[in-house]
Amino acid sequence: MKKIIGVRFRNAGKSYYFDPSGLSLHMNDRVIVETARGVEMGIVSIPEMEVEDDKAKQPLKEIMRKATEEDIKRVEENIVKEKDAYRIGQQKIREHNLEMKLVQTEYTFDRNKLLFYFTADDRVDFRELVKDLASVFRTRIELRQIGVRDETKILGGIGICGRELCCKTFLSDFAPVSMKMAKEQNLSLNPTKISGVCGRLMCCLKNEEETYEYLNERMPNKGDEAITKANEHGVVYDTNILKQLVRVLFEVDDEREIREYPVEELTIIPRKKGQNNKPKQEKSAEEAASAKEPERKNKEAKEPKENKESKDNNNKERSNHKKQHGDNKKENNNKKNKPRREEKREDANAAEAAAPTGEDKPKKPHKPRHRNRNKNRGNGERNENNNGKEN
Repeated sequence: MKKIIGVRFRNAGKSYYFDPSGLSLHMNDRVIVETARGVEMGIVSIPEMEVEDDKAKQPLKEIMRKATEEDIKRVEENIVKEKDAYRIGQQKIREHNLEMKLVQTEYTFDRNKLLFYFTADDRVDFRELVKDLASVFRTRIELRQIGVRDETKILGGIGICGRELCCKTFLSDFAPVSMKMAKEQNLSLNPTKISGVCGRLMCCLKNEEETYEYLNERMPNKGDEAITKANEHGVVYDTNILKQLVRVLFEVDDEREIREYPVEELTIIPRKKGQNNKPKQEKSAEEAASAKEPERKNKEAKEPKENKESKDNNNKERSNHKKQHGDNKKENNNKKNKPRREEKREDANAAEAAAPTGEDKPKKPHKPRHRNRNKNRGNGERNENNNGKEN
């Protein structure tokens, strides 16, 4: 067995395990420990406990000492210097025209490293910025890009519930949240109503997910058939998950009625895919005819093979007879439905063949033209006029 103790470095931050190294420590005590970033001051978040050697993460770093008053004053001085570093960092970002938003600056306890936390839509080339900041602060500079959730956790705020954000107060890790959780809790799928300050789905959707999963297992889906204890058939219209109540739609004499029942008093028949369940009514003539079709098919299946073969042969003969009869009809119709133009052409050709050819044709009498007739008339009038003048 090995003794371990949990230490947290931020409010609502993740706890890391260390070896107490024989020190008597209690909750909320300030301690100085060595981390991957350097020497840090943290707060005891998990009291000393014993675990098996296999479960303890190896190697465990030891706690250096309890924090003294000088250590606490140094941390306070670091907070003041972090504000100045934040102001200078913003100024340098503007000078380099970088598309990034500075969120927070943080000094390590021993001031050997200065961290800048920022957000950006894309990757940013900040190599020149790091050189410029190192020349100003004369220490190691580290820039870390974080997401919008981490940004909201650092800055804090008030949620739509009116309370301080969960991630700022008690959430140590961000659990994955999906739209399926909102559907199971029967919430509005409007993004503005289920999104938090960070613009992502609210983390509190995860808090009640297990409860809703357990309650939803007992509830029917909309459209399922429900049968009451009085043997009344209806359709599930709506459900109340928390109260475990089901609203059932009944249709009686073309009138609809909705009643509410506890889920324990109903027998649920799940709806098949692509099926729209409706309350049971009297069967119509079409439904009765459709119900008789399976019986007819069963009778046909029970008939002996010989009868089937004879029926098949009769059907084939009928089909062949219909084909032959149909072909004859088509030929007669084609003869009757010849175009009239073709008949006229045939008549014209027959007339030409019967008509006489060459010299046998009779000559037509010559008809005087109208122009010559008019000319002759004009000449006769002129001659009569001339004769009158001479006389």
